[in-house]
Amino acid sequence: MISSIKTFQNWQVEILNSFVYDYSNVFLEGINNTTKVMKRNAYGFRGFKRFRAKLLLARQYKEVGLHVG
Repeated sequence: MISSIKTFQNWQVEILNSFVYDYSNVFLEGINNTTKVMKRNAYGFRGFKRFRAKLLLARQYKEVGLHVG
């Protein structure tokens, strides 16, 4: 319990700032999670260009300029 209290005291400014300011990195964390999951399942991709195209297609960026298939 003492270590938990010490952690809160060390991060007190940052914790309070998270309530004051309305910024969040949830969107970016979602993109990172999607990328990591697709990377784990990317055994069949022949090259990085195909993997990148698949990622961009999953995030609905249609202007990839590369044919996947």
